[in-house]
Amino acid sequence: MSSADQSAPHSNSNVPSILSLCSKVQLNGTNYNDWIRNIKMALRYENKEYVLETDIVDIDPNTATPEEIASYNKHFDDATKVACIMIATMNPELQRIYEDYWPFEMHKELAEKFRTQERIERCEVVKDFTSGKPRDGESICTHVQRMHGYVEWLRKLVMPVNEELAIDIVLNSLPSSYYQFRLAYHLNNNQATLSELHRMIRTAEEGMKGKSVASVNQPVLAIGSGKGKKRKGPPKQN
Repeated sequence: MSSADQSAPHSNSNVPSILSLCSKVQLNGTNYNDWIRNIKMALRYENKEYVLETDIVDIDPNTATPEEIASYNKHFDDATKVACIMIATMNPELQRIYEDYWPFEMHKELAEKFRTQERIERCEVVKDFTSGKPRDGESICTHVQRMHGYVEWLRKLVMPVNEELAIDIVLNSLPSSYYQFRLAYHLNNNQATLSELHRMIRTAEEGMKGKSVASVNQPVLAIGSGKGKKRKGPPKQN
């Protein structure tokens, strides 16, 4: 039995309704993951996702059974519709390249092509993220917001960054004037999210405006002071 037979019963909904769902994301060469995710969700709903994973195998109508012929015809019909949908949701340049492809071939080639591009893109984003420093004259909050953007970018590239690691990288990217801020953060055993860290840094930056680093840093150290009793010297003898 072919994969077409194993799929759910054929949907009676029309192609334009699927196309309207898929057209929300147009493949432009930089958004493959979003595009294929959108395509798959729509096809899954229509019981046609199998055509992306299963190639059409020609049959001999003279020797094939009625079941094999029916399965082939269904697969051919579904693949034709899906190919039209995939092509319709690409930009003109990609349309010219893939207009004669079946969905299985198209999916396989696009996955390989954009996987290489994603690897290069991930490498560049990781480099920018791990070596990121505030730009001349830039607000520290703006810098942290950009660093947060790198984390979200990597997540979209299917490379999620552990929140604690991301925070360590952001903290280490801060200028030397934020040394006491980093120290206080670690001494207080903070378990903040990146968004919470951003708010904390915004507060610290606002406190630093118009003040010297020393005057701002001094109270920060007090935040991380220990709670244990101070060690006392031996009692004085009379």
